[in-house]
Amino acid sequence: MYDHIGLRVKDVEASIRFYEAALGALGHELCSRSESGAGFGPGGEAGLWLYRTSGPHGGASAGSGAHVAFRAADRAAVDRFHAAGLAAGGRDNGAPGLRPDYGPTYYGAFLIDPDGNNVEAVFTG
Repeated sequence: MYDHIGLRVKDVEASIRFYEAALGALGHELCSRSESGAGFGPGGEAGLWLYRTSGPHGGASAGSGAHVAFRAADRAAVDRFHAAGLAAGGRDNGAPGLRPDYGPTYYGAFLIDPDGNNVEAVFTG
């Protein structure tokens, strides 16, 4: 549905560490990296872009409180996402588990990234 998402970040290196670990568990990789930002996606195609707040796409502050959800291949990938993201500096915002209020098979986990954005991995199979 979307082409790409951009998030403003204060510390590009800290954000790269977090997203490389958390999204690596979902099969996404670091596709592009510069002093002012980075891009992540599956198969070398970036769909998530991180921009330093002082960069060309940045604004006055990072951490807009955005929510970004990524599809996972299975429940184990959701679990790996959560564990890797915590190890890389993310904060827990909802441990892996079923969320029956979202749907009968909705299995998700939530992390707060280094800039305060809510990042989710979800499997609905």
